Amino acid sequence: MTATGDRRWPITSDLGTLRGRIQRRAALAGLSGERLDNLLIAANEAAINVLEHGGGSGTVSVWQDDSFLTVDVTDSVGSLKPQDAVRDRPEAGASRGFGLWLMGQLCDQLNIQQGAGGSRVRLRMRLHPYGS
Repeated sequence: MTATGDRRWPITSDLGTLRGRIQRRAALAGLSGERLDNLLIAANEAAINVLEHGGGSGTVSVWQDDSFLTVDVTDSVGSLKPQDAVRDRPEAGASRGFGLWLMGQLCDQLNIQQGAGGSRVRLRMRLHPYGS
């Protein structure tokens, strides 16, 4: 399992361009349809979290191995902890707090790593989902 095609971009307020880059990379890896849409929504949510809660700066990297397409979203603050990847659905009527829960629902794998230089949210989609 070798990682291939690593691409890295800064997170800016131009989320449309960032989504386009992720979409092109994911499509080249073979993702399409609802699975591609789900990854784009999850990656967009993670990038918004960096802008709103993660110090306003970070990067997105996209890479693949034999089994997964992986999107790593890093921030410069590091307030997210690994246990934040396991979220219950926010209560009815809540207007915020859906992002991490949604990422976990949309992606095959979600994990968070916290370090001295920030946090990393890792979103993973199987390239060959079960049953296909």
